[in-house]
Amino acid sequence: MEEIFAAAPAFLLLAARALGMIETSPLLSSDTTPQVVKVALAGLTAYAALPTALVYGDMSAFGFNFLLLVVGEGIIGVIMGFFINIVFAAFSTAGQFFSLQMGFAASETFDPLAQEENPLMGQYLNLVAMLVFLSMGGFRELFLGGFWRSVQSISIVSMINEYERVVSMILAGLSRLFMDAIIISMPIMGTLFLTSLATGLISKAAPQINILSEGFPISITTAFLLIFFTLPFMTEAFSRVVDSGFSTLESLFAQIQIGG
Repeated sequence: MEEIFAAAPAFLLLAARALGMIETSPLLSSDTTPQVVKVALAGLTAYAALPTALVYGDMSAFGFNFLLLVVGEGIIGVIMGFFINIVFAAFSTAGQFFSLQMGFAASETFDPLAQEENPLMGQYLNLVAMLVFLSMGGFRELFLGGFWRSVQSISIVSMINEYERVVSMILAGLSRLFMDAIIISMPIMGTLFLTSLATGLISKAAPQINILSEGFPISITTAFLLIFFTLPFMTEAFSRVVDSGFSTLESLFAQIQIGG
């Protein structure tokens, strides 16, 4: 406690950045996690990063300028957590792409982590992605490669000076979200398209077959079989997407440090 009180301004700045990241990062941002736990984790993270944090000049007095710094540090944390959430949104979006062709477009479940309605297959892929994130040490990368690296390299002043790079990273992340979602869902979407085409040709060749009642079981069974056989490859794709997101974030920190 003596170390925290001695460096109270810097500790509060780091805690604000950590809390902003925790409030917007995957899993930790869920309402199922008590707010007291989030604040305690932010304080522990700030204390661990305090010896290697940037020096913000003379912060001996708490004033309006210090309040602006606290808000800015919180914005840095929000940007970090929001970017990782963009990476994760690719998985649920991939499930939404083929849910319509699969026949599960109207089947939505409540996602307790994101606090929103999500299609059934999007929720399934999101849960698989969360398990992959935990198995590959995602929180270690988030706190060491993300937060700890950021407090060593950037401040809100340097981020404002290099805001164009931050905006470009967020826009590139949004565009890559749809690209990754299409790449993940393309094998299933393509196969389901061929299945729908085949059932349509069968209905033309044999009109007496009620293709409307037969087509849905065929599409659902085909999709489940594809997910079963392609799941090992999908988990590898999930891992590469998450690694790419962390690499992009660390690359941004390095560029801002060089630019600043």
